[in-house]
Amino acid sequence: MHKSRFYLVAIVIVAALLRFVYLDVIPPSLTWDEAAWGYNAFSLGVDVKDEFGKNFPLDFIESFGDFKPPMYAYLGILPVKIFGLNEFSTRFPSALFGVLSVITTYFFVLEIFGKQRRGLALLSAFLLAISPWHIMLSRAAFEANIAQFFILLGIFLFLKSMRNKPYLLMGSVLSFVASMYTFNSARIVVPLVVIVMGLFFSRKILQQWKTTAIALIVGFIVCLPLFLFLNTPQAKLRFNEVNIFSDSGVIIRANHQIENDNYTPISKIIHNRRLAYAVEYMRHYVDNLTPQFLFIRGDGNPKFSIQDVGQLYIWEIPFLIAGVLILFRKRVGIWWIVPVMILIGIIPAGFARETPHALRIENTLPAFQILTALGLLSFISIIPKNKKQIGIGLVSIVVLLNFVYFAHNYLTHYAREFSGEWQYGYKESVEYVKAQGSGYSDVYVTEALGRPYIYYLFYMKYDPVLFRSEAQIYREALGFVHVNKFSNIHFTSKIKDVVDVGALYISTPSEKPESAHILQEFRLLNGDVALVAYTL
Repeated sequence: MHKSRFYLVAIVIVAALLRFVYLDVIPPSLTWDEAAWGYNAFSLGVDVKDEFGKNFPLDFIESFGDFKPPMYAYLGILPVKIFGLNEFSTRFPSALFGVLSVITTYFFVLEIFGKQRRGLALLSAFLLAISPWHIMLSRAAFEANIAQFFILLGIFLFLKSMRNKPYLLMGSVLSFVASMYTFNSARIVVPLVVIVMGLFFSRKILQQWKTTAIALIVGFIVCLPLFLFLNTPQAKLRFNEVNIFSDSGVIIRANHQIENDNYTPISKIIHNRRLAYAVEYMRHYVDNLTPQFLFIRGDGNPKFSIQDVGQLYIWEIPFLIAGVLILFRKRVGIWWIVPVMILIGIIPAGFARETPHALRIENTLPAFQILTALGLLSFISIIPKNKKQIGIGLVSIVVLLNFVYFAHNYLTHYAREFSGEWQYGYKESVEYVKAQGSGYSDVYVTEALGRPYIYYLFYMKYDPVLFRSEAQIYREALGFVHVNKFSNIHFTSKIKDVVDVGALYISTPSEKPESAHILQEFRLLNGDVALVAYTL
């Protein structure tokens, strides 16, 4: 017991160091979504209104017209108050909840397999602590990372409440609700997980029906703003933008196949568009389980992977496979919850056109780490006693080398190689405008790199009350939001067409007129020019 506590504290320290050290500079810059979370937390901290003036938003944050679940912004209020509006405070909630997930994993494993399996619990927590997948998603303001914690905590408290601790059921319900107010995927995952667990523990739930009824009633009341929002067109906007069912290519291919078969009845059945979409869904679902994604290269988006290490380490392959076999063969404790977490956790990602997607399936963690730990401990157990130290030493060396390879690339090379993916250069250009912009009648900023206004609000720490009173905002019919101007700063996608001799321009090099007088270049960490400041 005492040794376990010591090891757990050590693991938590490792997890905290890997998530908090250099948090403000790795990743090298804020994405526009991160900047939006930080500024909305700042705005809520000023007058409990979001950037566009919505009072005490419970259903969504309008940001860019994405209509995001609001939890991350609320969790950011206190860090922004304490540390100021900056990269560290914006990413602080994600890093903190990443560490809390490591701690929860330890107790989660004990709850599943029994308190005598402390070695398995410690190893599972350690594997999550050093996971490249979890580290990268904990070091940026990704709301999925916090939703993963709430789902894990919700499952843990539910299982705990079934062991003669019914008072914890309320905590489970509130944790599940919190996840749905944090990330969209949780709105699919949580109901399915709750249904499966409810069916398995139906007898126990009926025995404590009063506690269950109270928890469900409270959960329903707390979810009311969410339920009302899900019936609005805004709630469907993001789904319609990314889901596979909006891909008309599937229907076109099905129609061509039916035409090639001369419109036979059997062809209309085989190539029915509904069946075609079902096949498309399964293909996207399985994409998230491919070896290339899990062990070799990781997510194709550099925000979620360093591109030469998988979401899991390559050494985990044999132990993960062994863990799956052992889990299904021995079926110890509440073993079934581990595969359920993976199978259900991938369901939302299967609907998306962009797969595989590490962010959308983060709900599956720490199931992969638990399976790997099962396999690794089983391997160690079959090593002869006289060779056990050698075997453990060799495995430890392989694990260490793989981790060092990831950590070195992430800390040393990643920022330089992928700074452009993180919109690097915006901060530097905003600082330049803050210093020089007052000397010009107007400032024109390109939208070519996407959503620049939020960086100016963020890095200028612009008063949200003043912003709302003077901003020129355009809302598209589909719901997307554009800020065209605030103060003397204009944001345009057609900066080439703007001719204002007394103005300062911030654009990409390709948009700059040949006759422009360059004042400053803003370079990526690899030396490429991202933005330029010039006058006409």
